[in-house]
Amino acid sequence: RVELEESGGGSAQAGGSLKLSCKKSQSSLHCMGWFRQAPGKEREGVAAIDTSGITDYADSVNGRFTISRDSTKNTFNLEMKDLKPEDTAMYYCAAVSVAYGCRAPEIARQAEFGYRGQGTQVTVSS
Repeated sequence: RVELEESGGGSAQAGGSLKLSCKKSQSSLHCMGWFRQAPGKEREGVAAIDTSGITDYADSVNGRFTISRDSTKNTFNLEMKDLKPEDTAMYYCAAVSVAYGCRAPEIARQAEFGYRGQGTQVTVSS
C-alpha cells in the first residue's frame, strides 16, 4: 500500500505563489499527480507526471503550475505561480495506474481507485 502525505498550501493573494509537496511511503510505478476540488464543483485533475518525468497539465493551470519529482526522496511537488481566486480548492496528491495514460484528467478520474492523500487547502484572495 502506498501512503501519501501532502504539505504546503495555505493562503495567498492573487498573483502570488505557493508550493505543495507530497511524500510517498515507497517507490512505485504509478502515475503521480494532483487534483483539486472546490465546494460545489467537480473534481479537476491539475497535473500529472510519469516515471520518465513527462508532465501533463490542465488547460486552466498550464503555464502557471509546474509539477516535479525527486525520486531519491520519493517526493513530488506542485509549484503554483500567478495564482487566481479560482484556484481556491482542496488539493490532493494521488498515485494512479498508468493503464489509462498518465494525464491530468486521469489523476482525477482514477484517484478513488488508486491512492490519495488527505488533502491540503489552498485559498487565493483577490
